[in-house]
Amino acid sequence: MDMTQLRMQVRRELADSGLEHPRREADLLMAAISGRSLGDLELDLLMGRGVAAEEANRILRAARRRARRWPLQYLAGEAPCYGLDFRVGPGVFIPRPETEQLIEHAIGFLRRFDPPADGSIVADLGSGSGAIAAAVAVHVPDAEVRAFEASPYAWPWLVDNLRRLAPGVGPVFGDWQERIHADESIRYAAILSNPPYIPTREVPADPEVRLFDPETALYSGADGLGEIRRIADSAARLLAPGGLVAVEHTERQGGAIREILAAAGLVGAATERDLAGRDRFTRATAPE
Repeated sequence: MDMTQLRMQVRRELADSGLEHPRREADLLMAAISGRSLGDLELDLLMGRGVAAEEANRILRAARRRARRWPLQYLAGEAPCYGLDFRVGPGVFIPRPETEQLIEHAIGFLRRFDPPADGSIVADLGSGSGAIAAAVAVHVPDAEVRAFEASPYAWPWLVDNLRRLAPGVGPVFGDWQERIHADESIRYAAILSNPPYIPTREVPADPEVRLFDPETALYSGADGLGEIRRIADSAARLLAPGGLVAVEHTERQGGAIREILAAAGLVGAATERDLAGRDRFTRATAPE
């Protein structure tokens, strides 16, 4: 099939999907499904190159799903985060670019931190695809990283991603609080999480989030802070002196989370903003 003709068909599939930029989405989908970059796709179109029938059919099938608001990352089978490509699909939360800020801060902290002998372990709570755990492990190879995950649907994605990208990370299945407190003699250099933080009454508007992201990765009680309260309590008990806790959240929760962390006995609580000036994650440390 002619590439230009295929592009027109994909655009028609997406025209009434409700996507904000369907023409741009068409190019992103074609590039992702065919394994091309956007630059390569544009060159193929300019050169009038064709595409094999099997590949064209695969792209059109994906376009029909995208029109029903399947996430592009599910259709492509992977999502990038901090320079790594994570395999994703139904049942696992798709890593977002915003989480890279938390990862960046954690990596910088761990490179500076001089832990005691029993405080060199890093925990990623509710690891999902393994984005935080794998990125930290790759960039701080001396750290011992553990990825905690309770969802049986996310678990296979986590194990697969860690095996490919960061085989030194230890995946731990089950409720993270139960598992992390199984041995309270362990002290952690950092406890990190992109936890569920959406209040149960605030259903996300985006169909890709509302219909496809796992509910257990989205909602956490009436105010969205239930899981973060659990994290604060555990961090206060398990961090090594000077160790870091950092949690991602919505742009409206920074103040409440600073209060939660301080009430748990952690110090120096501060909220970091993203490039758009919105509160993105909040951090604190254990007293020295």
